[in-house]
Formats: sequence, C-alpha cells, structure tokens
Amino acid sequence: MKRSRFSEEQIFAVLKEQEAGMPTADVCRRHGISSATFYKWKSKYGGLEVSEARRLRQLEQENERLKKLLADSMLDNAMLKEISAKKF
Repeated sequence: MKRSRFSEEQIFAVLKEQEAGMPTADVCRRHGISSATFYKWKSKYGGLEVSEARRLRQLEQENERLKKLLADSMLDNAMLKEISAKKF
C-alpha cells in the first residue's frame, strides 16, 4: 500500500482548519493537496479523534495479517487435498 506523505496528526490538523471556517480551496492550496484528497480524508477521518484513528489503523493492519494467514491456510488445505487425491 502506498504510504501517505501526511501523518494522521497532520491530516487531522488540515481537517480542523476547514472546520474552523477556512474555505476548503484555501486549505487545499495551503497544504498542497487536491480537493478530492481532502474530501477522501474527511470521509475517512471526519468524526474521529487521533487516538481512534490510530486504533483504526491497528485494526486494519491486524485484519490484513489475518487475511494473509487465512489465504495461506486455505492454500495448504487445497494442496493437501490434491496430494491425497493423487495417492489413492
């Protein structure tokens, strides 16, 4: 996954600026981001606090790890079925 050049704290600071009354176009221009990026961040982090966002990231990483483990175990299971079918 592509790494963002902005940390979660920076993203929250950008969102807070807009919530404080600064126009979205000015916030985007000031930080060098597109409006699409801003609205994507707003949809993802809109109602969250920094600690909640960190927890969300941890859960996403754990979910990714578990999906990989499941895929590996399913692959092993399929290989064992194929091997056992060839023996008999």
